[in-house]
Amino acid sequence: MNSDLILVLLLLGAAIAMFVANRPRMDAVALIMIAVMPLTGVITINEALAGFSDPNIVLIAALFVIGEGLVRTGVARLMGDWLNAKAGNSETRMLILLMLASGFLGAFMSSTAVVAIFIPVVLRICQNTGTAPSRLMMPLSIAALMSGMMTLVATAPNLVVNAELVRQGGESFGFFSFTPFGLPMLFIGTAYMFFARRLLPDIKPASGGQGRANLQDWVEQYGLAKRAYRVRIMMGSPLVGQKLDDLELRASGVNLLAIEIGGRFSTEVIRPMARTVLEAGQIMLLDVILPDVEIEALREKYQLEILPLGDGGYVTDRSQEIGMAEVIIPADSPLVGQTVLHARVRSESGLTVIGLRRGRKVLSEGLLQEQLKVGDTLLLTGFWSDIGELQSEPSEMVVLNLPTEMEEVLPAASKAPHAVAILALTIGLMISGLVPNVHAALIGCLLMGAFGCLDMNASYRSISWKSLILIVGMLPFSLALQRTGGVELAAEAVTAIAGNASPRMVLGLLFLITAMLGLFISNTATAVLMAPVALAVARDMGASPYPFAMIIALAASTAFMTPISSPVNTLVVGPGNYGFGDFVKVGVPLSLIVMAVSLLLVPIILPL
Repeated sequence: MNSDLILVLLLLGAAIAMFVANRPRMDAVALIMIAVMPLTGVITINEALAGFSDPNIVLIAALFVIGEGLVRTGVARLMGDWLNAKAGNSETRMLILLMLASGFLGAFMSSTAVVAIFIPVVLRICQNTGTAPSRLMMPLSIAALMSGMMTLVATAPNLVVNAELVRQGGESFGFFSFTPFGLPMLFIGTAYMFFARRLLPDIKPASGGQGRANLQDWVEQYGLAKRAYRVRIMMGSPLVGQKLDDLELRASGVNLLAIEIGGRFSTEVIRPMARTVLEAGQIMLLDVILPDVEIEALREKYQLEILPLGDGGYVTDRSQEIGMAEVIIPADSPLVGQTVLHARVRSESGLTVIGLRRGRKVLSEGLLQEQLKVGDTLLLTGFWSDIGELQSEPSEMVVLNLPTEMEEVLPAASKAPHAVAILALTIGLMISGLVPNVHAALIGCLLMGAFGCLDMNASYRSISWKSLILIVGMLPFSLALQRTGGVELAAEAVTAIAGNASPRMVLGLLFLITAMLGLFISNTATAVLMAPVALAVARDMGASPYPFAMIIALAASTAFMTPISSPVNTLVVGPGNYGFGDFVKVGVPLSLIVMAVSLLLVPIILPL
C-alpha cells in the first residue's frame, strides 16, 4: 500500500466520520473534499471539479425540474386524491395502494419528492380515519426507495453506476433495464409490509385540537350547502350574448361565482367580469339567496339546466381555483353602516360576500340588506389570486382566517395535460435512444417552461443542490482510488474473502458490503465508491460487468435500515414518530429479503 493510497483512505475515512456525525452537513463535507483532494497530488483541481460537467449531474438536476412540473400542475396530487378515494377507511387497502402508487410514481420522478407529496395526503387520511400515521409512513418510504429499482432514471445511484459502467467501456443500461428487478421487489415489499406493520408503533393522531378551518367547515357553519347551484346555459336562453353588468343578478339574490368552460383536455374555470359575455353551453357556479319557488322561476325564465354539484355540496370541488376567507370589519372601515348589497365589495376586491357572522351568531336571513357593524366577520369567496391581493394590500377589511386548502393550491393546475404529455415525450426519447438521456431531459425541462408548467425561479428551487454537490464531491474519490490502486486492492480483498466461492456468492458479498456501507453514508455516495470496485471484481473473475453493476445499484436502493441512509427515510421520521430502532426492526429483514431476491434474479436476467 503506497503513501498516496494511505492519504486518500484517510481522507475517505474522515469524510465518512463527518457523514456519520452529520457535522458539517453532507454537501459541506463534499466541498471540503473537493478543495482538499488536489492538495494530495493524486488528482488535479480540474479533475476534482470535473463532476460539475458530468452529464449525469445535469440529468439528475433536469429530472428534479421535470418532477417539480408534475407537482405544480397537480399530476402527482391527482394520484393522491385517487388513493384517498379508493382506500376508504381500510388501513390494509390504504397500505397496498399507497405503496404501489408511490412506487410507480417514483419510477419517473424523485423519490424524495414523492414522499413529500404523499406525507400530507397520508396525514389527512389518518386524521379522518383515526389510523396511526406510524402505520403508513414507513411503508411509504420503503416503496419510494424501491421505486429507485424501477427505471434507469428513478434514483441517483442508478445513474452513478451506469455512468461508471459506460466510462469503463460497457454499454449503457436501457431505460427499463431495472424494471424486471424493481417490479417484483415492489410487490414483495408491499406483501412484507402487510405483515411487518405490526412491528411499528401505534401512535394515534391527536384529536380534538383546534386546527385551522377548511372550506367544508365554513360551508356547514354558514349554512351554504343549500344555496349552491351548478347550471348550464341552454341553447336559446335569453342569457346568451348578454353582458353580466346588464343582468344585475346580485340585486336579485344571485351571486355568480365562476364560469366553467369545457376544453379539449380539461375544464377551464374563469372569473366572471362585468363585461363577460355569456354563451350557450357555459356552466355557471351560483350562490343563490332565494326561496325554491323563485329559483325554479329563474330556471324556466333563463332556460337553465341544473347539474349535480361536486363533492362537498358547494364549490369546494373547485378549491384549486376558488377559495374563501374570513375578514373582519375594522373601526375605520368605510363599509361600516352600509348594507352587504351596497358595500361594493365585489367591485373593489373581486370577492363576493356569502356569509356574515356577528360574534358567534351567523346571520342568514336578509343577508343582502344587513347593515355592517364594526367587528362583523364576513365570509368572502372568489379566486385565490384576489384573496392573495386582499391579504397583501391595505384594505377596508382585515383578513382574519384562511382555510387549509390555500396551502394546497397548485400554481399551474390547468397545465396537467401538458405536463403528462411532456413526461411521456421525455421518456419516449430516452427509450428510443434518438438522443442521449440528458438531452431528452433538457428538452423536457424547456417544454415544461414553454407550456407554463413552471417558471425559472421554481425550476431552480426544485433542484436539490445538496444532493448534486454530494455526488460531485464524492466522484474525485472514485478517480483517486483507481489511480492509487485502491480499487484493485478492494477488488482483490473481496475476491480473497470469497475464495473459491461461486460468482453468485461474490455478488452476495458485494451486495452486503454496499448495504452495510449505506448504514453510515448516503446511498448515492455508496454507489460512487462501490461501482468501480464491483466492476474490477468482475474483470478479475472474467465475468460480465452488467450483473455486478446491477447488484450495486439494487443494494444502494436497499437503504431501509436506518433513518439516515436516505433523505426519504429522514422525511418520515417526524410524521411517523419513529425511533432509530423502528427502522432496524423493519429494515434489516426486508434488506435480507431484497438481497435474496436480487441474487436469484440478477444472474438469470443478466447472465454472468
